[in-house]
Amino acid sequence: AFYKEIGSNKGCISSAKQLHGKELSFNNINDANGALELLKEFERPTAVVVKHANPCGVASDDNILGAYIKAYESDPVSAFGGIVAVNREVDGALAAEMAKIFYEVIIAPSYTEEALEILEKRKNIRLLLLENISEKLPEDAYDLKKVTGGLLYQNCNRELVKTDEIKYVTEKRPTPEMMEDLIFAMKVVKHTKSNAIVLAKNCQVVGIGPGQMNRITSLKIAINYGQEKCKGAVMASDAFFPFDDCVKAAAEAGITAIIQPGGSIRDQDSIDACNKYGIAMIFTGI
Repeated sequence: AFYKEIGSNKGCISSAKQLHGKELSFNNINDANGALELLKEFERPTAVVVKHANPCGVASDDNILGAYIKAYESDPVSAFGGIVAVNREVDGALAAEMAKIFYEVIIAPSYTEEALEILEKRKNIRLLLLENISEKLPEDAYDLKKVTGGLLYQNCNRELVKTDEIKYVTEKRPTPEMMEDLIFAMKVVKHTKSNAIVLAKNCQVVGIGPGQMNRITSLKIAINYGQEKCKGAVMASDAFFPFDDCVKAAAEAGITAIIQPGGSIRDQDSIDACNKYGIAMIFTGI
């Protein structure tokens, strides 16, 4: 069963209207919710592909077709059977691209008649319409998680980066282009299961390492996905580096800048390593 919260805002999965396809499954609803939470971080035309509760492709561009193509190219293998959310209308050209791949769910604020005609030929795809897809969560939004014998409650995390509180801790400072990619990557890593590492370039994810028991393994997974695309990319980490091994691995892969919260007792080791390899690193303090 799926229960709708009384008074929930219009941008939630519970407010979506299904236009086509089979009934949504438990996992469909959970993954669609994750895709929407991440999508709400962006104002530019953006596409998000989610698989098994983690983003596998995310990109922003000047138009939604370009954003979708970049998001798909982030990880074409993992995109198969995933959930796609976009924050602009799906037209015929975009629908034609989406129809080339098997997706479980597509979520968009609107569809043209041509787009629906194309996508509805796929019997198993679920098409969701969510007109208020970019609506932010209210200030008092909260998060619940069921545990055996109880229920965890906390306020939703609304913080990401406070630009006036960023600490520039290395000799090299990020360029404006790097900063744009760093903030982009931090938005994605916020919605990736911890321990999480995200690599990005030109507002496109090039590698994601989610949910590992140590941070260096998450980074190695992200680099393995990115391969040659890692050169010139930036890195976001959802928590501090306990050792300087992540900086060394990043340097070998060609990473140029890093964003992370900071706060380790060994922060200086990572700072020194960045200075050695000519990598710019900033701390958010969050």
